[in-house]
Amino acid sequence: MKEQKRFRWSGFSYTTRLTVMFALIAAMTALVAMGVVSFVWEEHFKTYTTENMNTLAETTARRIGQSYAKTESLDDPATISPAVQASEMTSGVAVRVVDAQNQTVYDSSAVVEEVLGGRRWYQSLEPLDPSRVATAPIISEGKTVGSVRIWVYGSETLMRQPDQVFRQNSYQAMLIAALVAILLASCIGFLFARGLVRPINRMSKTATAITEGDLSARTGLRGEDEISRLGETFDEMAEAVEKDRELERRLTTDVAHELRTPLMAIQATVEAMIDGVYEPDEERLNTVNSEVQRLGRLVDALLKLSRLENRSTPMKEEKVNVGQLIAGIVATHEMFVADSGLTLNYHADDDVFVLGDPDMIRQATANLISNAVRYTKEGGRIDVTVGKGDLMASIAVKDTGIGLSPEEAKMVFSRFWRADAGRNRDVGGLGVGLAVVKEIVDRHGGWVKVEGEKGKGACFTIYLPLYAEEKPGWPAVGLGRNGQKPQKPQKPPKKPRR
Repeated sequence: MKEQKRFRWSGFSYTTRLTVMFALIAAMTALVAMGVVSFVWEEHFKTYTTENMNTLAETTARRIGQSYAKTESLDDPATISPAVQASEMTSGVAVRVVDAQNQTVYDSSAVVEEVLGGRRWYQSLEPLDPSRVATAPIISEGKTVGSVRIWVYGSETLMRQPDQVFRQNSYQAMLIAALVAILLASCIGFLFARGLVRPINRMSKTATAITEGDLSARTGLRGEDEISRLGETFDEMAEAVEKDRELERRLTTDVAHELRTPLMAIQATVEAMIDGVYEPDEERLNTVNSEVQRLGRLVDALLKLSRLENRSTPMKEEKVNVGQLIAGIVATHEMFVADSGLTLNYHADDDVFVLGDPDMIRQATANLISNAVRYTKEGGRIDVTVGKGDLMASIAVKDTGIGLSPEEAKMVFSRFWRADAGRNRDVGGLGVGLAVVKEIVDRHGGWVKVEGEKGKGACFTIYLPLYAEEKPGWPAVGLGRNGQKPQKPQKPPKKPRR
């Protein structure tokens, strides 16, 4: 036997579900409203019809009392004429007049029951339940001479046939109104759902297009509502993905170029020495060695960045005197900077301590200095400064090099990105140095700020949380023992978009 398909709400489209929900809400609202109105209406309508019958009975009794004052007899047709008129003018209503001895004088509902000895015996249809009968005494000159009794045929609430028809028509009108409300709610829900789902479908189609390789696909959503902001964020994400893919393509080109050049040089030199074209002297071996070192640096940089990003490199947690640490780095780079024809200046505040890995901080600062040397022309200046703020320590490397534009500042920390002016082999590196800097600083709970102007130089500043000695009741400022980033004590400047 085939397995029967179970009803699953999730199997319907979002538009269908939302339309059904609107219809159900409208139906529930209509049912509640009809129930409340019916309850209130029944009570008030019952009271209204009862009061009408009581008023009719009192009016009829008063008129009969006035006639009785003239005729002094209830048997006189002129006396009970108001009762006759009431029964004839009000459809579905029976009127009965009895005297003081409870003898029937007039009964519009009486029917002949039997005829015995030439006499007719009448049977009244007056209900036995007194609540179904409106009664009013007939008073003449302060004396009760009888009473008038009025009831409605076939009704337990003194409700006449027109009143019953009116009530029934009212209920029908409420039911029709409920159906119309449900229909309108369904239409509104359908239109609302379509409007709500349309941008979601656009994002879905855009995501599908991106998955299929069209990285230029965008939702194009704009607005102030949540879905529009989601669409804008989605487009920003897609743009970032497209840029990352472009960077990966550039990486492929760069790596191929960087690897091919030294490999071809090594291959050509070795083949020439094998063929006897070149002698395996010191000069040829130095050429091969320099190219091998270039390949080693390339592989080492890629491996280091990968380990940092994957958090596979353990990080030490030591109290670091930043001024002394950076002073050592500056000392080791003085000759390198001088050979490039540049001037290196250094200044540090006293007692600047952070909690972190000194090797990583040394690596990040060395990368910034190397980057400054690479993009600063001969005769320029590099300033390295260590500062101490209220909550953060800063390491600034400022140069007078080629600078960078605001657009380049947004991309400068991206992996494998290099300024166009530095993409040649003689000047530019592979483009992973600043990415390594950012990963190191992120792991220390800090951030990197870049400032600069095209043609006037740039300044890279590392911010790290200051270290404070533990005191009773006061936690130390720095990285936690679990290796997690601490909460930043102040809001950082806006980071460049990766």
